[in-house]
Formats: sequence, C-alpha cells, structure tokens
Amino acid sequence: MLVNARMYSVTPECKAAWRKVIEWVLERAGVEASYEDHDPPKLLSDLWRREDLACVMMCGLPFSLRDPQPMILAAPVPSAPRYGGKAIYWSDIAVRKDSKFQTLEETLDQRAGYTLKDSQSGYFAFRYHLLRKFPELAQPYSDITGNLLNPRGVIKALAEGRIDVGPLDSYVHDLLKHSDPEFAAQVRVIDTTEPTPMPPFVATAGLPKATVERIRSAFLAVQQEPSLASARVVLLLERFIVPDPSVYRVQRERADAVERQCPVWP
Repeated sequence: MLVNARMYSVTPECKAAWRKVIEWVLERAGVEASYEDHDPPKLLSDLWRREDLACVMMCGLPFSLRDPQPMILAAPVPSAPRYGGKAIYWSDIAVRKDSKFQTLEETLDQRAGYTLKDSQSGYFAFRYHLLRKFPELAQPYSDITGNLLNPRGVIKALAEGRIDVGPLDSYVHDLLKHSDPEFAAQVRVIDTTEPTPMPPFVATAGLPKATVERIRSAFLAVQQEPSLASARVVLLLERFIVPDPSVYRVQRERADAVERQCPVWP
C-alpha cells in the first residue's frame, strides 16, 4: 500500500511537511504503507486509478466520478482566515501582476489557460464560473491553452505572457504565497469561483473498518499534536475533518452542467 499528498506538495517544504503528517497519522493508527513520490510530469489521474492506495489525497471531482468510490479518511481545513474554518476551497482567477485587466469581464475574448480537463480547480470551476456569469457567451475566449498541468504551470504561462487569465487552486495559491512568495507574486487575483469541498485523503486498498476508524481518529488528533506544530504552520493547516462523501456530488453536477451547455475547450 502507498501514501501520497502530491496535490498540495507545492514546494519541497510542503512535501516534507505532508510526509511528516501522514507518517505520524499512519504510525498512530498502526498502519504500514510506503510513501511513494509521484512527481510531475506524472499524472495524478494515473495514481488515483490504483487499487493499493492507503492514504492519498484525491481531487473531489474524480472522487465523485469513481465507481466504486474510495473510502474517505479525512479532509484538511486550511488555517488562512478566508476559509472561515471550513474544509472548502475554490479557484482564484489570476492575471499577470502587471496586467491591464482589473476584472474578469475585461479578460473576455483574450487568451485563457487551464491545467488539465479532469481538474476541478484548474478547469471545471473556472468554466462553471464563466457559465454562471456570462451565460450568453458560448466561447468567452479567443484562444485557449490547456495541459498546463498544475497551478505552477498556470502562473508560469501568465508570467511569460502566453496566456492572459487562468485558474489557481486557492489552497495551492496560498501555500505558494507562504512558501514560495517570489514565484507567487508574479500574478494577482481578479475574481474567485464558488467554493467546493476540500479534496480528501482516501483509501482504495480495502482497509478493514477498524483500520479506517483508527486512521480517521489519528487525523483528527493532528490539530493538538505538538510534534506536528511546525508542519501545520508550513501547510497552513488548522485541522482535519471527516466529510460525508455526498458533499462531493456538487463537483460532478457542475462538471455535468459545463459539458452539457458549453462548447468543448481545446
């Protein structure tokens, strides 16, 4: 069995902090598993298809689409004030720092970018937001660049002038501003999408019910564990909760609306 938190391992410091948290959780729960690197350009979708996941963070959209659904273990609650103590996130819609654009409407008919077509925060959240704000526009942008892989790719494309606007996972964006501020400072936010539930840690390895409960209890104990204080600071992590799987239905419903009502993006 393997563990991984690549979704939010956005800097070496974050990667080390996540590993420390997960290894503490599994040791407390009495579960043996190996931490496996699955770094870019490897696709997270390949990781999420595996049947030997003991504790891996998964985007809520592919979680909601997978059949059978993985077992939810826990989801992080970010400590930044804008999350209001809830296990939610959204997409920050960004432009280059020195861009002339001040509003999302001003970017219409310009050049947009996205991460991957299976991403909630890097694709569907942005498109659903456009559908809600500008329902009369079949195609809001004149040029679209896809396969930017992750929020770093979007920031890089904005900074290099290859696109004019693109979505950033809000938690990734906050972690970058905290751990890699010079890189994050290349862009600024002009709008935000509606929030959706935070990606959960899941298991696909068929863990016994008692083991799942021990892992969940360990995640809930992270908030008070003194040895994890520095990791919580690096990760902007307040605590964990155990969400109901049904809360992730909203991602699937919004993705369905986009695919039904909007032209396919290249």
